[in-house]
Amino acid sequence: MLVAGCDVGSLTAKALLMEDGSILSGEVRRVKPRPELSAREVMEEALRKAGRRWEEVAYCVGTGYGRVRIPFAQENVSEISCHGKGAQWLVPSARTVIDIGGQDCKVIRVDGEGRLVNFVMNDKCAAGAGRFLELMARTLGVGVEELGRLSLSSSRPVPITNLCTVYARSEVLFHLAEGARAEDLAAGINQAMASRVKALASRVGVEREVVLSGGVAKNEGVVRYLGEMLGVPLVRLEFDPQLVGALGAALFAWERVRRGA
Repeated sequence: MLVAGCDVGSLTAKALLMEDGSILSGEVRRVKPRPELSAREVMEEALRKAGRRWEEVAYCVGTGYGRVRIPFAQENVSEISCHGKGAQWLVPSARTVIDIGGQDCKVIRVDGEGRLVNFVMNDKCAAGAGRFLELMARTLGVGVEELGRLSLSSSRPVPITNLCTVYARSEVLFHLAEGARAEDLAAGINQAMASRVKALASRVGVEREVVLSGGVAKNEGVVRYLGEMLGVPLVRLEFDPQLVGALGAALFAWERVRRGA
C-alpha cells in the first residue's frame, strides 16, 4: 500500500513515499510563496522518482507550518510528533531528537515507540535556526552549505556574542573589517548556534541516543560543536536529515492504513 508524508516548512518543502513500510523516494524543494503549490510540486517530483501516480496514494499525512494548506493530505500532524517518529524509526535507540529548521529549533524526547514524551522549542527567533546561518553565510560571502566545512579549518574561532541576528550580523561585519579570517568567523557563528541549541536542550534534558534532524544537521561545524557542548556524541544519519519530518508523516499515514482509516 502506497502512503505519503508531505512536510511544508518555512524554507523547504519535503515529500516522502513509502510502500508496505519501505521508503520508495523522497524530494526536497525550496518553498514557493503559496504552501499548496510547494506541496504539490514536491509530491509530484517524489511520485515521478518512484514511477508512481497520484491515484495510487492510499493516504497522505501533512506536517510542517504549511500542513493545513496541503490540499491532498487526509490528515495533518504536528512536525514535533513527525520528527520524533521519523528519527526513532531510523535510529530505534534514539530518545532525544533535535530538529533545527528554517525558523525554529525543537528538542524532542521520545520513548521506544517514537511517541512524544516531552519537548521544548525556541521563541521563533531566527538566532537559533537555519535563517540565522543563511544570513551569516551571506555576510561572509559563502554559501550556507560551505559554512560547516569552512569552520572546521579554524584554529582561532571568533566569538559571536550577540543573541539578536541583526546585531550578530553587525558583529561579523565589524570583525571582517578588522581583518578576521572567514573560517574563524564561520567557527564562531557555528559555535553561537550550537550554544543556543544547548541552552534549549538543557530545559528538557538530553537522553541518549541523540539524533539531529533538519537542514542544519548537514552543517558539520554545528554538529561537532553541539556534540562537544552537550557532552554526548550525535548520531549521524545515513539519511537526508531534511526528510525526517516527511518520513514521520508517512509513518503516521502507514499506521492509519494498517488500522483501516
